[in-house]
Amino acid sequence: MIIIYTPDGGEPEHYDARDLLVSEASIVQRTIDMKWGEIQKGLEAEDLDSMRGIVWVLKKRSQPDLRFKEFDPRVGEMVTRMSRREVTDYVEDAFAMVGADTELTRERVAEILAELPDSAAADPEHARELIARLAQAPKDQPDTAAPEGPGEADESSSPTPTSSGPATPTSPSSATSSTSRRKRSTA
Repeated sequence: MIIIYTPDGGEPEHYDARDLLVSEASIVQRTIDMKWGEIQKGLEAEDLDSMRGIVWVLKKRSQPDLRFKEFDPRVGEMVTRMSRREVTDYVEDAFAMVGADTELTRERVAEILAELPDSAAADPEHARELIARLAQAPKDQPDTAAPEGPGEADESSSPTPTSSGPATPTSPSSATSSTSRRKRSTA
């Protein structure tokens, strides 16, 4: 998530929550008395404490003496937006649903996503271009693919092949719950 802080009369400042170091995230947690998972959910809901804490700790990098009580922006000066990666994942997931329902076409998905660039994207132009590109039917490919059976997947099409089942241990020292014996209780 990107927090856009626009001080009164100033230029917008962008702060990416993923840039936090663990030590900085810990400081934010202690300062606003929230766990990291709550802070992340708070960013999605534009929680003021979550946004303020993250912007404050990131500003401290260039202003080490900045105290939390000294950084008190106005309510309307901070908003959250999706990063380019988050937008890409969201839009690709939406277009992956094409064909799952007879009424869910590329055009319909594009219509559904039409407000995303201006309402939720930190980089609206990137979001618009991505939606427009994915709204076009892929060239030289059918719009929907038949489900693949076991052993029919083309592993060369994926940069990181994955397995559909659990991996088999490759050495005796890599015991897993399915290969390790349960210890007997001595009680």
